[in-house]
Order: sequence, then structure tokens, then C-alpha cells
Amino acid sequence: MFTSLCPLWNDVNQNRFYENVKSQPLTSVCLRQIILKLGPKLDGTRKLTGYASAYPCGCAVPRPFTRPETRGAVTCLRLRRQVTTVKSLLCTCFSSSGVFDARHCIATTIAHAMDLNSLARHARRLSSAGWIPRLRLVYIYAVAVVLGLFLFLGISGVGHLHRIPRIASPTLHGTWQRNTDLSLPDAPFVAWPLAGLCRETSWTPGLVFACSNNSGGIGNIRNFVLTCLRYALSAGATGLVLPEIQTRSDTNLAQLFGGRQPFGYFFDEPHFRRGLREACPAITVYDSTAAVPHLAPRRAEPLEPKALGLRGGCDHRDVNRHTDMFRTRFDALLAETAADFHLPPVSAAHPRLFQPVWGVQWEWPVAKDGPALANTFGGLLRFRRDLLQLGDAVAAAMAKTGGAQFAGVHLRTESDALAFWPTFETQTSAFLQTLLAGRTHAVYLATGNATEAAKFAERALEQGIRVVTKDALLDRQPTLAQQLHALTWDQQAVVDFVVLVRSAFFLGVSPSSFSMTIAAKRHLRADTQTDGVYARPWPVNERGDARSRLVGNYTSYWDDWLFMYDSLWP
Repeated sequence: MFTSLCPLWNDVNQNRFYENVKSQPLTSVCLRQIILKLGPKLDGTRKLTGYASAYPCGCAVPRPFTRPETRGAVTCLRLRRQVTTVKSLLCTCFSSSGVFDARHCIATTIAHAMDLNSLARHARRLSSAGWIPRLRLVYIYAVAVVLGLFLFLGISGVGHLHRIPRIASPTLHGTWQRNTDLSLPDAPFVAWPLAGLCRETSWTPGLVFACSNNSGGIGNIRNFVLTCLRYALSAGATGLVLPEIQTRSDTNLAQLFGGRQPFGYFFDEPHFRRGLREACPAITVYDSTAAVPHLAPRRAEPLEPKALGLRGGCDHRDVNRHTDMFRTRFDALLAETAADFHLPPVSAAHPRLFQPVWGVQWEWPVAKDGPALANTFGGLLRFRRDLLQLGDAVAAAMAKTGGAQFAGVHLRTESDALAFWPTFETQTSAFLQTLLAGRTHAVYLATGNATEAAKFAERALEQGIRVVTKDALLDRQPTLAQQLHALTWDQQAVVDFVVLVRSAFFLGVSPSSFSMTIAAKRHLRADTQTDGVYARPWPVNERGDARSRLVGNYTSYWDDWLFMYDSLWP
């Protein structure tokens, strides 16, 4: 763990620290640890000014003493190290990037200053050397500056001193702390895993991908765009046409192709562009195909990624088992089709546009990318700000009505539900059983079937459980109600998504992609043992995890659509 925070420690061990430290940035955690670990390596004649000048704030460490006193030598040496530590930490406090960083730094410095005070008293008893008064002045100076800084930042911040300091990184979008909660609907995009992938990618100028072949509800569309983008990254595409959203009918949900809407129909476009630009600066996002320079006015070339691998014996619903070979075979496809159709090699002057076929949203084996990328990649697609704000308002109204520990329920019985999915009776029975076992008395219900919503609420009330919907919660807030009713059916589903993610416990349906996405998102709840990212994927079973449960059939991997979990981006 220390090595990952402080790569320069290897330089310390190999005597390269003094040469390399000046050219590399250090976090406050790294500084403190290097100082503490470097201390035992210093003898009485070591010159400390070499590494003192390398601190980010440019603050010099007190001039070292030529030798420890013969009498009380150990204490004197410890005292000198502690002076160095306190002064250096003070410098770090001044250069900290945020108020929580500074407060944490000050708390650490105070602790070292107190230790310095104790050592100074002990040294005065052991030695009468002339340098003791100078140390006393250093100590007074250190404590005075610490207390002044502390008062400047405000006594009210004492409660935050326990927070883990931020870890600086050049590849982050937004604020990243080790205890960042990625399960929140408005969680920041953590870009360093994607940035690492992009640094390893060999790019093909002129190769452009389009990801507008999506359809269905927000769960399906979100996963399609992310999977399409993941294929584009693997192919080395340097261009991406900003995806459009394929809408469906509000009255007939099975009618998936109702027309196209811009990316902002669901998602936060500035957030997406900014995050992708920071993580993968080699990729240009174009507003439309017409904006791609030198692109001939022709349709996108269809791409069926799984067809590039030999899949003998594989079920057609299986994930792509050849993602490691995708780039090699895609490059071969580029060369073969160029030869067949007498096309020049793809380049910025001769671009080619590809679009994955419909249905690729359940293809990419997410776990192969590792937990860091798998659990942060979905942060690129954050829902539109006004939809998030409306969802937060509904969640606040629900907390006021039913208390902060309300449960969220997704009842999936709309007209497009398939016959083998859990029935209303199965869902209701399992939901009520779980709610009663958890002694939950307030439920937020999300469903598109008003008739069965009323039936569920009636049965729940018989068990002493009150069920509320977003329409009921906004009944006395006409402005918010007007905003809600101005949205389409699928846009209103985003409001439900926000409230369900924020609930104390969630009950949904498998294999609804809406429920699955919510459960997977909630599974990313910040955990101090995993630095905010769960290393384990969502458990695909009837029990779920401590925060969510999905009612469904878990017998057959294929027939119960369990393969979807292996390709779901949280």
C-alpha cells in the first residue's frame, strides 16, 4: 500500500532519492511517510538540506547540526528528526489542495509537535549544549504557526480531521478521495483506470465509432453506449460520434424504435465530454457524422464484434470470449475490407466509420477489465443534472414522509414484461416477506403499471407498510409536479432510479436491466477496506447483498438471462 502511494520509497532504499525527488510530485501522505522512514537512515553528519529543498512549498528545513551531542546522543538525534518532520509537515500544510487536506495535515503536525515538545524537555535534562535554545525557538515557531493555521481554517472543522487526505493524481476528473462513494447517482467520474487503459492503447487516426444503435429503457441504453465505447477503445478509435438516444413509445413499451433524441435526452453531455477528454485525450467527440472531417457521405459500416472470433460450441447469448484478440482481428478486418472495396488505408485524411450492431450491450465481459475500471467506467454516463435534482427532491420528500430508512421497490409488471419473468404475485410475496423481516414500514414504489401499483399498496397496507409513489410525494409541490409531468415515461424512470439508489434498502426484479443496474450501482457503496471500490462483483443469487435483493429465477444461466450480469457496467 505504501509503495503505491509513495513510489519514491524505492529510490530512498537505492540512494537515488536526492536526485529524483526534485522532479516528482509528492502527496502529504508520501512526504510524511518518507520523512518518518528516512529518519533511521540519517546519522549525525548527514546533510539534510539536499532533500529539504525538494518539498513542493519550497520551505527549507532548519540547518542540520554537525553531530549529535555525546551525552544523550539518541535523544538529540530523535529531536533533530522530529524538528525536521514538524517543519516539513508545516510546509506540506501550506501547499495542501483542499480544506480537508489542510485540516488532516494540521492534526498530524500537532501530534508531531507535541512529541517534539516531550523530546525537547527530555533533551534539556540530558544536555546543556548551546543548540537547545535554538530548538526551543523552532518548537515555539512550529506550534504558533500550527495553531494560527488551525484557527484560520475554523474551529468548526475539528470534526473532519479524521478524514483520509486526497491522493493527488494527474488523471482524475473531479475530486477523488479513497472514501468516495461511487454508489451515489451524482458520484464523480474517477478517470485514472480509464486513463491507464488509454495510455496502453495504440491509436488508429481516422477510425471513428458511432454508438447510436441503442434502444429500450435506461438500463439497456446506458449499457449499450458503454459497451460500444469499450469496443471503440479496444479498436484504437480516435473519433466518437456523440451517441443519439433511440426512444420508445410511451403507450407501447414494446415499440422500441420511436425516433431519435440527442445525447442530453438522458445524460450529462458536458460531464461525458470532459471525462473522456481527461482520460483519453486521443479521442475526439464529434457532434454528428457530418462533423467528421473528410468522411464520405455514406452509412456507418456495421460491426458484429463476436463474429470476429471462432465461437464453436458457444451459446449465441454468451459474452464475447475473444476480447483479448479483438484488436488483432479488427485490424485484419480493416485491411481485408479495404482490399475488397479498393479503399485507401484508414487515416485522418481517409476516415472510416463503424457502428456495432443492435444487441451488443450484453457482450463485453466486464470483470476482465479488473474491478478498478469495471466499477468506474460507468461514471462517464451521469444522468442529466435537472433529472438528478428532481430525483433528489423526490428522495428528500420521501425521507420526510417515511423517514430516512425507507425501502425502494421496483415492481416490474409493465406490458413489455416477458412471460418467464416473475409474476406480480411472485414479486409481491417476496417483497412483502423481505420488508416485514426488516421491519420496514415505508416504501417508495417505482412501476409503470398503475393498476398493479394500487394492488401492491393495498396488500402492503394490510401488513402495516405504507407505499408511496413520486406522483403522490409531489402532490403538494405543484412546481416540481409540473416538471415531472413534462418528462417522457423513460425520463421519469431516471427520477425513480435516483430515489431507488438513495433508499436504505432496494428490492427489484431479475432480469430487469433497470433493477440490475440499480443493484450493481448500490453495490459500489464506499467501504473503508477497499478504498471505496468493491473488489467483488454483485452476487448473482436470490439473497443479493446487504443493500439490495433482486427477486427472480436463478436456475438456468441462459434461460434466466443470468449472463447479463457478466456484461453489466455498474
